[in-house]
This record gives sequence, structure tokens and C-alpha cells, in this order.
Amino acid sequence: MRPAIHFGTDTFAFANESRSKNRGKPDLFANWCFVMARGVTQFHRFARFDPSAPKLSRAAYAELAREVTSRAPWRAPLPAAERIVIPGYASLYEFSRDQEAAVKKGLHGRFWTWLQWTNWRVVFPMPGAQQERVARETLEELRGGRPVQWLVTNLPKVELNHTVLVYDYRPDDHGGVEFVAYDPNDPDAPDVIRFDPGERRFWSTRVHDTSVGPIRTFRMYYGPLL
Repeated sequence: MRPAIHFGTDTFAFANESRSKNRGKPDLFANWCFVMARGVTQFHRFARFDPSAPKLSRAAYAELAREVTSRAPWRAPLPAAERIVIPGYASLYEFSRDQEAAVKKGLHGRFWTWLQWTNWRVVFPMPGAQQERVARETLEELRGGRPVQWLVTNLPKVELNHTVLVYDYRPDDHGGVEFVAYDPNDPDAPDVIRFDPGERRFWSTRVHDTSVGPIRTFRMYYGPLL
């Protein structure tokens, strides 16, 4: 089964930058992780790329990116004929690499992701049944060709309060499942988060700038209130 999206093709070429690691940087692009992960889904569902068409101005590309990312990510994918056409580029990665400033300008709503009402979930321990449900629902979505955005945390350890976009999975050698995810903080390599069905918990096998250990995951942006 093919993955829902392809890393390095259907993902952004630039990174959401860490404030703590880039202190004093004048053009810091930080706190956009939720918007970027959501944006990959929006481009996947509502845009198509036409590399044979003439390229546009930076302002026109910013407006196209804004149009794509203004659509609710839980809406059904548009048919090809109704999608927003991005001319002059073959993929989101190529588009965001060459038109980085325009794409960044076209992204929507960083402020409201900080106030998203479901963020409160990170402060509470969650039962194994809830984490098992996240794993099960994610597998169902991936089998249907749909990437799944997760809110991930290892609070009370102050290290991980973040989002990733899961796009593929594979069984591991111990009866668990490894979920493969796009991390907005790392455009060069995917994250790997393992679900252990025996313990009914997730592990940050490889999450950018995060130590290996137990984490909690929650689905995001799959309905108007979630």
C-alpha cells in the first residue's frame, strides 16, 4: 500500500525553527508547526501542481497558498478539476523551496493554533484505551490514503508539545506498529513513533530534538471542533 503522501515531495522544504536554538535570529520562523502540518494536508486535498504552466509572481503564489490553506483540513478532497492549480512547479516541496517567502506569507492562522481549545488535553494523563483508539483510528485513515495530524507531548517533561503529520506505518519486530510522520521542525527526515499494543502507549522512537521515551498522542483537525 502506498503512503498517504510522500516525504520530500508532498511536504514543505523549509523548517519551523526553534526559538531556543535560534535566539536573536532576525527572520526567525517559529511557532508555525501546527499550521505547517495542517498545510500539508490542505495542499494534499485541495491543490494540484502543473509544472508545465508558466510561473507567476511572488504575490500571486502567496495568494494561491493563502487560498489553499484557508480551507478546512477535514473537508473531503476536491476532484482534480476543482483543485487550486499551482503553476510552474511539480510538488509542494519544490514550490516551497523556490517560493519560500511567498508560501510562508500565504500560511494561515498561527495565533489561533496557540488557543486551539483541544490543547488542554496535554496536561492530563490519558488511559491506554484512549491511546489505543488513536492508533486504531490512525491506521484506518492511513489505509484510506489520508494522513493524520497528531498533537504529541511528553509533559510533565518540558520537551515536547508539538504536532506531526502521520503518513505511513509499518509493523515492527515486536508486534507493535511504527508510525512514520512528517515533522515541521525537520524537513530532511521523517519522525518515527512506535505504538506498543501490550502497554497501549506510544514511544518517541525518533522525534526531532526529543529523547526516546513514552509520549501521548491526540488526533487534530479531523472535524470542526477537533
